[in-house]
Amino acid sequence: MVPLSKAQVGQLFQEAQTRLKSGDLTGAERLFQQVHDAAPNAAEPLFHLGRIARMSGDLDRARARFEHAHRAKPAEPAILQALAECQSIMGDTDSAAASHDTLIALQPRHPKPLADKALFLQQQGDFVAAERLFRKALRLSPGNGELYRMWLGGKKLAKGDPTIREMQKLFAYPGLNDAGRIHLGFALAKAMEDSGQFDKVFAYLRRANALQRKAFPYDPAARDAEVAAIMAASDQIGPPQDSDAAPIIVTGMPRSGTTLMEQILAAHDDVVAGGELAIGLKLAYAGFGVPPDIAPLEAIQAEKLTTFADGYARQTAMRVDVQGRRVTDKSIQNHLILGHLHRAMPRASLIVVRRDPRDVALSIYKNYFAGGTHRYSNDLGDIARYIKSFDRIVTFWKARVPVFEISYDALIGAPEEQARALVAAAGLDWQDQCLEFYKRGGAVKTLSIAQVRQPVYQSSGGAWQKYEKDMQPFIDAWDAEQWV
Repeated sequence: MVPLSKAQVGQLFQEAQTRLKSGDLTGAERLFQQVHDAAPNAAEPLFHLGRIARMSGDLDRARARFEHAHRAKPAEPAILQALAECQSIMGDTDSAAASHDTLIALQPRHPKPLADKALFLQQQGDFVAAERLFRKALRLSPGNGELYRMWLGGKKLAKGDPTIREMQKLFAYPGLNDAGRIHLGFALAKAMEDSGQFDKVFAYLRRANALQRKAFPYDPAARDAEVAAIMAASDQIGPPQDSDAAPIIVTGMPRSGTTLMEQILAAHDDVVAGGELAIGLKLAYAGFGVPPDIAPLEAIQAEKLTTFADGYARQTAMRVDVQGRRVTDKSIQNHLILGHLHRAMPRASLIVVRRDPRDVALSIYKNYFAGGTHRYSNDLGDIARYIKSFDRIVTFWKARVPVFEISYDALIGAPEEQARALVAAAGLDWQDQCLEFYKRGGAVKTLSIAQVRQPVYQSSGGAWQKYEKDMQPFIDAWDAEQWV
């Protein structure tokens, strides 16, 4: 074969990138492989070959390619970051930690690599080591409100802790930008609650939520129209498609207990936790249309349902080391498409988690969500209306597809009885270890990062009562008849 010129190699590389962006993984892989054959010591084609392998669910091959790319270009942070993520997904926490350490060594004066490893350690349950790194990152970036918020996700502060005074001083600083004040407001609200200063919690929450709502306005009418359009197009389900895909869909409102349910299930030998995969709704809207133009569910052709199921399985394998186990998916937005999930993957288990709406609303309002992801979360009235719309569409799907509902409040009152019912609803035989989920270790990527390291506890029930006066806007909105 005639060797390729430098110009030809460059053209192949550009075409490969174009194919990759368009979703043509096969074509992109073929071209990147040609580039690699022509320039075996170049890191870039190896990096993209690793990305393609991960997108295809071949984690072993992805890791090998990232490792090869790292050897070719050892000081490239993007390669190391991809390698660390792959190692973490595969459960090789020692190697992932080493990759994070190399990233830190490459950028010793930058707080982000320190924060990234600290978050990784929190997810592994090593909160002490994570704290050391967060403190080090704060020394490099002392006015960074986001670092305080991330750190306190796995840390409780006692009344009088000097860190609280540091945060309060920074919060009052006129030069602090809105983004920093949002992060710091949520962090201080948590610190007030953890230290028993309940009368001061909502002062910080109102400020932080108001600033985030200003930055990311919410249109409740658009949400209501989306739900109405899906229901109007889904009165008839249509015949289920033949598919071997059997995910365990665990959905509910944010902060309703979906993480706890997932951890109980993932303690089973035949299950692995996928977390919030955020796959289903994107694939459904891409394949079936976006409301109000979503296709009638019963009229969706078999080929499109197969494409949906195959895409779901492929993207799951990108994110989770499946190894023949069933995967839990606790994506919140799956509640919108329970009928589509059932028709495309009839072996899927559909589980909806319920919780006292007042506790759900409080927990949503006092937790930070990435800007633009849960726009309703910054106003108690909007939260009430959103929960009502959730109830409406779940009730709609329950009348049409097999949905199992479980109450978080019932579970904390009778853990074994409810856990057995949950495991049975997923089509699994009972294993006693499911009640000892907090002992199994492994990464947990959730706002409940500390709670799920503990046994089932009842103290989280009725938490809203500490803030009954502050919660009145939610209670008033919840009682509004037009939203029932």
